[in-house]
Amino acid sequence: MAKRFSADKYVAGILAGDRVMLSRAITLVESRLVSDLDLAQDVINQVLPHAGRSVRIGITGVPGVGKSTFIESFGNYLIQEQGKKLAVLAIDPTSQRTGGSILGDKTRMESLSINPQAFIRPSPAGRSLGGVTRSTRESIILCEAAGFDAIMVETVGVGQSETAVHAMVDFFLLLMLAGAGDELQGIKRGIMEMADAIAITKADGENAMKAKAARAEYQNALHLYPMAASGWLPKVSICSALERTGLDTIYQTIAEYVELTLQNGFFEKRRHDQNLQWMYEAIRQGLEDNFYAHQQVKDQLPGIAEQVKEGKKSAFAAATELLKLV
Repeated sequence: MAKRFSADKYVAGILAGDRVMLSRAITLVESRLVSDLDLAQDVINQVLPHAGRSVRIGITGVPGVGKSTFIESFGNYLIQEQGKKLAVLAIDPTSQRTGGSILGDKTRMESLSINPQAFIRPSPAGRSLGGVTRSTRESIILCEAAGFDAIMVETVGVGQSETAVHAMVDFFLLLMLAGAGDELQGIKRGIMEMADAIAITKADGENAMKAKAARAEYQNALHLYPMAASGWLPKVSICSALERTGLDTIYQTIAEYVELTLQNGFFEKRRHDQNLQWMYEAIRQGLEDNFYAHQQVKDQLPGIAEQVKEGKKSAFAAATELLKLV
């Protein structure tokens, strides 16, 4: 079991930019132990006034698009060319069968992981909605308080993880591969509508011409969607993480988006709306945890579940019966 410190010691370490203490604080907020909950919230409340100064960037994409390769290349660009301090919160898929998680992002981002201006934290997705750890929001706050001015959150790229990450970032970047004709048919409309920008990756070698064609096709598709509440028209660009081309254009797009939304008030409004959304999600999660922790529920759930499984009791009736126990 990891050593626990006082809230003041965690806070002092985080504000001083101590990476080890930051890692331990994130471990604390990830803990599902009831004994850690109050301590974690005490730490969060103390560092909260020092948070909120970063740009939060969500990264998602189709399987095989090369999210980790892109994040490493773009992350190094942000640090080396733009002088940013970068934190990457990489949500790893958790096995639904074994509960295990690969946690391999650090090995996939070798140069970024050893950069003193970068902090990479892989976290197992667990069973929370969309593969996003319930502590990711708190981890963002801790990283901001530690002085990181750019936070990237990588999704697992499946299910509803995109929706969950979209609700905690300022800018949402969708990575796609060339070959737009087929992929426009397969991609969910909802993800396209959430994207503030699309980047066609692997635009090098023989793929370069395909990527340019894909850019035009995606840009035309985006024009069919209604104007976003932000007043921003999503842009499509091409890039090569291997050749480090097109990264400056993506950065410029993010900078333009932030400038526009700061001017028209949408940036702050979105942050405020997200804060409320986080609260309601925390309430929902807390109610669920308390429900399953209730002793009578623990005692009766297996038997009632078996009745539902065998068709002897309806799912709704079973849920109502169990909810009345709490």
